[in-house]
Amino acid sequence: MIAIDNTMVSEEILKKKFVCDLTSCKGHCCVEGESGAPLEKEELTQLEEVFPVIRDMLTPEGLESIEQQGLYLVDSDGDYVTPLVGGFRECAYTIFEGGIAKCSIEKAFLEGKVSFRKPVSCHLYPVRITKYKAYEAVNYEKWSVCSPACALGEQLKVPVYVFLKDSLTRKYGEEWYKQLQLAAELYEK
Repeated sequence: MIAIDNTMVSEEILKKKFVCDLTSCKGHCCVEGESGAPLEKEELTQLEEVFPVIRDMLTPEGLESIEQQGLYLVDSDGDYVTPLVGGFRECAYTIFEGGIAKCSIEKAFLEGKVSFRKPVSCHLYPVRITKYKAYEAVNYEKWSVCSPACALGEQLKVPVYVFLKDSLTRKYGEEWYKQLQLAAELYEK
């Protein structure tokens, strides 16, 4: 583990190679899982703000799930998460384009309709953050669904931390990311 400010970063984030390959995985991370996408407390307001913009993009099932469960809910661990279609399928904010699961929030962001990109937990995937009293653990989550992304990352020689530069900077800031880059350089040696 590498200590940076109030985080402990897994060395796997420096070692593992990863580049999302949506043509192979079809956005499966938006469809599978035990609960919805983890949400930061400040993202709850952002969801409320973007919902009127993305409402018409949603699938009928996604919209129905949001109407029944709310824009977000609290899971069994006490964390805020996005609702799932039918309580167990894809994230209610998922849309499908060309057979690929994508985020309606991110689509609206990329089209310049909203300033909220998507939940930071989604933007960071395959990195997952566990919050403790004194620090946050920043870990790589291995999942068979992402095997094509690992293969593409190996082929292109792109470490997880490089692939996730924007999202890690979004979460922790530029100075934190510079420290992570320095740690990666030292790790390489």
